[in-house]
Amino acid sequence: MSNVSITLHNNDEARGLIAAIQKDNPNSVSHVYPGMVKIDCPDRIVIFRESVELEIGRSWTVNEIHLSLISLAGNVDEDDDYFAIHWNH
Repeated sequence: MSNVSITLHNNDEARGLIAAIQKDNPNSVSHVYPGMVKIDCPDRIVIFRESVELEIGRSWTVNEIHLSLISLAGNVDEDDDYFAIHWNH
């Protein structure tokens, strides 16, 4: 099993997104740095639109993730309701 990861800016805009990722992916491990947060998870990370909306208190479209994204490791599966990073299904 290989880890996938996502690295996001560590700023006000991304904090709700980061919180939603951590809640929806309980096996994830977060590494917090001054300018970024790297989240590693075995096999798969799924980011649900609804979870992010609950954290930030407004509507959110999945493509907004690109405003906070620094890098990722894995294959991307993106839909209107989720953004997933994985190596294999």
